[in-house]
Amino acid sequence: MLTDSHCHLASHKFTPDEIPTILQNALNAGVNRLITLATDESDQLPNLQLATDHPEIYTCLGIHPCDVHNTRDDFETLIAPHLSNPKVAAIGETGLDYFHPAPDGWTTENYHQRQRDFLRQHFELAKEHNLNVVIHTRDKKGNESLDHALEIFRDYSPTLKAVFHCFPGPPELAQRVLDAGALISFTGIATFKNATAVHETVKAVPAGSFMVETDAPYLAPEPHRGSRCEPAHTRLTAEKIAALRDISIQQLAAETEQTTQSFFRLS
Repeated sequence: MLTDSHCHLASHKFTPDEIPTILQNALNAGVNRLITLATDESDQLPNLQLATDHPEIYTCLGIHPCDVHNTRDDFETLIAPHLSNPKVAAIGETGLDYFHPAPDGWTTENYHQRQRDFLRQHFELAKEHNLNVVIHTRDKKGNESLDHALEIFRDYSPTLKAVFHCFPGPPELAQRVLDAGALISFTGIATFKNATAVHETVKAVPAGSFMVETDAPYLAPEPHRGSRCEPAHTRLTAEKIAALRDISIQQLAAETEQTTQSFFRLS
Protein backbone atom coordinates (compact mmCIF):
# COMPACT_ATOMS: atom_id res chain seq x y z
CA MET A 1 0.00 0.00 0.00
CA LEU A 2 1.23 3.48 -0.93
CA THR A 3 -0.15 6.95 -0.25
CA ASP A 4 0.24 9.91 -2.57
CA SER A 5 0.84 12.31 0.29
CA HIS A 6 0.51 15.47 -1.81
CA CYS A 7 -1.56 16.06 -4.94
CA HIS A 8 -4.01 18.64 -6.25
CA LEU A 9 -7.09 16.84 -7.52
CA ALA A 10 -9.14 20.04 -7.70
CA SER A 11 -6.66 21.55 -10.16
CA HIS A 12 -8.11 22.84 -13.42
CA LYS A 13 -5.82 20.30 -15.11
CA PHE A 14 -8.13 17.55 -13.84
CA THR A 15 -11.80 17.56 -14.82
CA PRO A 16 -14.39 16.19 -12.37
CA ASP A 17 -15.43 13.41 -14.73
CA GLU A 18 -11.83 12.17 -14.82
CA ILE A 19 -11.59 11.56 -11.08
CA PRO A 20 -12.97 7.97 -11.09
CA THR A 21 -10.45 6.95 -13.75
CA ILE A 22 -7.62 8.72 -11.92
CA LEU A 23 -8.54 6.89 -8.73
CA GLN A 24 -8.72 3.54 -10.51
CA ASN A 25 -5.34 4.12 -12.13
CA ALA A 26 -3.91 4.83 -8.70
CA LEU A 27 -5.44 1.70 -7.18
CA ASN A 28 -4.10 -0.38 -10.06
CA ALA A 29 -0.62 0.95 -9.25
CA GLY A 30 -0.95 0.09 -5.57
CA VAL A 31 -1.65 3.67 -4.48
CA ASN A 32 -4.53 3.17 -2.06
CA ARG A 33 -4.83 6.61 -0.51
CA LEU A 34 -4.50 10.18 -1.79
CA ILE A 35 -4.06 13.47 0.06
CA THR A 36 -5.36 16.39 -2.03
CA LEU A 37 -4.40 19.90 -0.98
CA ALA A 38 -6.17 23.23 -1.40
CA THR A 39 -4.15 26.29 -2.42
CA ASP A 40 -6.53 29.27 -2.65
CA GLU A 41 -9.95 30.50 -1.55
CA SER A 42 -11.77 28.93 -4.48
CA ASP A 43 -10.63 25.33 -4.08
CA GLN A 44 -11.16 24.73 -0.35
CA LEU A 45 -14.68 23.35 -0.83
CA PRO A 46 -13.93 21.36 -4.03
CA ASN A 47 -11.09 19.55 -2.26
CA LEU A 48 -13.27 18.92 0.76
CA GLN A 49 -16.01 17.57 -1.50
CA LEU A 50 -13.59 15.16 -3.17
CA ALA A 51 -12.61 13.83 0.24
CA THR A 52 -16.26 13.54 1.26
CA ASP A 53 -17.23 11.67 -1.90
CA HIS A 54 -14.33 9.19 -1.99
CA PRO A 55 -13.18 7.10 1.00
CA GLU A 56 -9.61 6.84 -0.32
CA ILE A 57 -9.19 10.64 -0.52
CA TYR A 58 -8.29 12.95 2.36
CA THR A 59 -7.67 16.67 2.10
CA CYS A 60 -5.66 19.52 3.58
CA LEU A 61 -6.95 23.09 3.64
CA GLY A 62 -4.79 26.17 3.32
CA ILE A 63 -3.56 29.07 1.21
CA HIS A 64 -0.49 28.70 -1.00
CA PRO A 65 2.08 31.48 -0.54
CA CYS A 66 1.68 32.55 -4.18
CA ASP A 67 -1.99 33.31 -3.48
CA VAL A 68 -1.70 35.42 -0.33
CA HIS A 69 -2.16 38.68 -2.25
CA ASN A 70 -5.54 37.46 -3.57
CA THR A 71 -6.78 36.21 -0.20
CA ARG A 72 -8.80 37.92 2.51
CA ASP A 73 -6.97 38.88 5.69
CA ASP A 74 -9.26 36.71 7.79
CA PHE A 75 -8.85 33.58 5.64
CA GLU A 76 -9.09 31.51 8.82
CA THR A 77 -12.86 32.07 8.81
CA LEU A 78 -12.98 30.22 5.49
CA ILE A 79 -11.01 27.21 6.73
CA ALA A 80 -11.65 26.85 10.46
CA PRO A 81 -15.28 25.62 10.25
CA HIS A 82 -14.10 22.50 8.37
CA LEU A 83 -11.15 21.50 10.50
CA SER A 84 -13.13 19.18 12.75
CA ASN A 85 -14.09 17.10 9.69
CA PRO A 86 -12.28 13.73 9.96
CA LYS A 87 -11.44 13.87 6.24
CA VAL A 88 -9.30 16.98 6.82
CA ALA A 89 -5.88 15.49 7.49
CA ALA A 90 -3.67 18.59 7.93
CA ILE A 91 -3.29 22.32 7.25
CA GLY A 92 -1.81 23.29 3.88
CA GLU A 93 -0.55 23.91 1.38
CA THR A 94 1.08 26.95 2.96
CA GLY A 95 4.64 28.21 3.16
CA LEU A 96 6.99 30.75 1.62
CA ASP A 97 7.74 31.29 -2.06
CA TYR A 98 10.58 33.69 -2.81
CA PHE A 99 11.01 32.33 -6.34
CA HIS A 100 8.15 34.12 -8.06
CA PRO A 101 8.24 37.93 -8.28
CA ALA A 102 5.91 40.12 -6.26
CA PRO A 103 2.62 40.78 -8.07
CA ASP A 104 1.72 44.21 -9.42
CA GLY A 105 1.21 46.74 -6.66
CA TRP A 106 3.34 44.84 -4.14
CA THR A 107 6.95 45.30 -3.12
CA THR A 108 9.03 42.19 -2.61
CA GLU A 109 9.37 43.06 1.08
CA ASN A 110 5.61 43.44 1.61
CA TYR A 111 4.78 40.33 -0.41
CA HIS A 112 7.20 38.16 1.53
CA GLN A 113 6.06 39.61 4.85
CA ARG A 114 2.45 38.75 4.02
CA GLN A 115 3.54 35.21 3.23
CA ARG A 116 5.28 34.95 6.60
CA ASP A 117 2.23 36.37 8.37
CA PHE A 118 -0.01 33.85 6.61
CA LEU A 119 2.33 30.97 7.45
CA ARG A 120 2.22 31.90 11.11
CA GLN A 121 -1.59 32.11 10.96
CA HIS A 122 -1.68 28.62 9.45
CA PHE A 123 0.43 27.33 12.33
CA GLU A 124 -1.93 28.98 14.81
CA LEU A 125 -4.86 27.21 13.16
CA ALA A 126 -3.00 23.92 13.26
CA LYS A 127 -2.14 24.34 16.93
CA GLU A 128 -5.74 25.17 17.81
CA HIS A 129 -7.13 22.17 15.93
CA ASN A 130 -4.42 19.61 16.72
CA LEU A 131 -3.27 19.23 13.11
CA ASN A 132 0.10 19.25 11.34
CA VAL A 133 1.21 21.56 8.53
CA VAL A 134 2.33 21.01 4.91
CA ILE A 135 4.92 23.57 3.85
CA HIS A 136 6.11 24.82 0.45
CA THR A 137 9.42 26.69 0.16
CA ARG A 138 11.14 27.88 -2.99
CA ASP A 139 13.96 30.31 -3.77
CA LYS A 140 15.62 31.61 -6.92
CA LYS A 141 18.95 31.06 -5.17
CA GLY A 142 20.02 30.27 -1.67
CA ASN A 143 17.73 28.98 1.08
CA GLU A 144 16.12 32.11 2.52
CA SER A 145 12.53 30.84 2.29
CA LEU A 146 13.54 27.60 3.98
CA ASP A 147 15.43 29.51 6.67
CA HIS A 148 12.44 31.72 7.41
CA ALA A 149 9.96 28.82 7.38
CA LEU A 150 12.11 26.84 9.81
CA GLU A 151 12.37 29.89 12.06
CA ILE A 152 8.58 30.16 12.22
CA PHE A 153 8.13 26.40 12.60
CA ARG A 154 10.43 26.30 15.64
CA ASP A 155 7.91 28.41 17.56
CA TYR A 156 5.38 25.60 17.14
CA SER A 157 7.50 22.45 16.90
CA PRO A 158 7.00 21.42 20.53
CA THR A 159 3.32 20.77 19.83
CA LEU A 160 3.00 19.91 16.12
CA LYS A 161 4.91 18.68 13.07
CA ALA A 162 5.49 20.01 9.58
CA VAL A 163 6.49 18.40 6.32
CA PHE A 164 8.59 20.30 3.79
CA HIS A 165 7.07 18.90 0.65
CA CYS A 166 8.74 18.44 -2.75
CA PHE A 167 12.15 18.50 -1.10
CA PRO A 168 14.82 19.33 -3.71
CA GLY A 169 17.95 19.81 -1.62
CA PRO A 170 21.13 17.99 -0.59
CA PRO A 171 21.53 15.88 2.56
CA GLU A 172 22.92 18.70 4.70
CA LEU A 173 19.83 20.81 3.99
CA ALA A 174 17.55 17.88 4.73
CA GLN A 175 19.34 17.35 8.02
CA ARG A 176 18.54 20.91 9.07
CA VAL A 177 14.86 20.21 8.49
CA LEU A 178 14.99 16.91 10.36
CA ASP A 179 16.95 18.45 13.25
CA ALA A 180 14.17 21.04 13.61
CA GLY A 181 11.68 18.21 14.10
CA ALA A 182 10.06 18.29 10.65
CA LEU A 183 9.75 15.74 7.85
CA ILE A 184 10.50 15.94 4.14
CA SER A 185 8.69 14.49 1.13
CA PHE A 186 10.00 13.37 -2.27
CA THR A 187 8.33 13.89 -5.65
CA GLY A 188 9.08 12.58 -9.13
CA ILE A 189 12.21 14.74 -9.09
CA ALA A 190 13.81 11.75 -7.38
CA THR A 191 13.54 9.86 -10.68
CA PHE A 192 15.29 12.54 -12.77
CA LYS A 193 18.75 11.50 -13.94
CA ASN A 194 20.30 14.88 -13.17
CA ALA A 195 18.79 15.21 -9.67
CA THR A 196 21.99 14.11 -7.94
CA ALA A 197 21.39 16.18 -4.79
CA VAL A 198 17.99 14.58 -4.28
CA HIS A 199 19.42 11.12 -4.95
CA GLU A 200 22.01 11.67 -2.23
CA THR A 201 19.34 12.88 0.17
CA VAL A 202 17.14 9.86 -0.59
CA LYS A 203 20.03 7.58 0.33
CA ALA A 204 21.04 9.53 3.45
CA VAL A 205 17.85 10.24 5.39
CA PRO A 206 16.61 7.69 7.93
CA ALA A 207 13.45 5.65 7.63
CA GLY A 208 10.52 7.46 9.19
CA SER A 209 11.75 10.90 8.16
CA PHE A 210 10.10 11.18 4.74
CA MET A 211 7.01 10.53 2.66
CA VAL A 212 6.35 10.02 -1.05
CA GLU A 213 4.19 12.31 -3.19
CA THR A 214 3.46 13.34 -6.75
CA ASP A 215 2.45 17.02 -6.48
CA ALA A 216 0.14 16.04 -9.35
CA PRO A 217 -0.61 17.45 -11.85
CA TYR A 218 3.00 18.69 -11.69
CA LEU A 219 6.44 17.02 -11.72
CA ALA A 220 5.64 13.74 -13.43
CA PRO A 221 8.40 11.19 -12.85
CA GLU A 222 10.39 9.40 -15.52
CA PRO A 223 9.37 8.08 -18.00
CA HIS A 224 6.46 10.55 -18.03
CA ARG A 225 8.51 13.68 -17.39
CA GLY A 226 6.93 16.67 -19.11
CA SER A 227 3.44 15.12 -19.13
CA ARG A 228 0.60 15.65 -16.70
CA CYS A 229 1.32 13.85 -13.46
CA GLU A 230 -1.22 11.56 -11.79
CA PRO A 231 -1.36 9.98 -8.32
CA ALA A 232 -0.65 6.57 -9.91
CA HIS A 233 2.87 7.86 -10.59
CA THR A 234 3.58 7.64 -6.86
CA ARG A 235 4.52 4.04 -7.60
CA LEU A 236 7.30 5.05 -10.00
CA THR A 237 8.81 7.48 -7.52
CA ALA A 238 8.58 4.93 -4.72
CA GLU A 239 10.30 2.28 -6.85
CA LYS A 240 13.16 4.66 -7.62
CA ILE A 241 13.54 5.61 -3.96
CA ALA A 242 13.54 1.94 -2.94
CA ALA A 243 16.24 1.20 -5.52
CA LEU A 244 18.38 4.11 -4.32
CA ARG A 245 18.05 2.91 -0.73
CA ASP A 246 18.66 -0.73 -1.74
CA ILE A 247 15.46 -1.99 -0.16
CA SER A 248 12.32 -3.62 -1.53
CA ILE A 249 9.31 -1.59 -2.59
CA GLN A 250 7.38 -3.51 0.07
CA GLN A 251 9.73 -2.30 2.80
CA LEU A 252 9.63 1.27 1.54
CA ALA A 253 5.82 1.18 1.41
CA ALA A 254 5.63 -0.12 4.98
CA GLU A 255 8.00 2.57 6.26
CA THR A 256 6.39 5.48 4.45
CA GLU A 257 2.88 4.35 5.32
CA GLN A 258 3.73 4.40 9.01
CA THR A 259 5.12 7.92 8.64
CA THR A 260 2.15 9.09 6.57
CA GLN A 261 -0.44 7.70 8.93
CA SER A 262 1.28 9.31 11.90
CA PHE A 263 1.71 12.73 10.28
CA PHE A 264 -1.82 12.96 8.87
CA ARG A 265 -3.29 11.24 11.93
CA LEU A 266 -5.03 8.56 9.91
CA SER A 267 -6.40 5.31 11.26
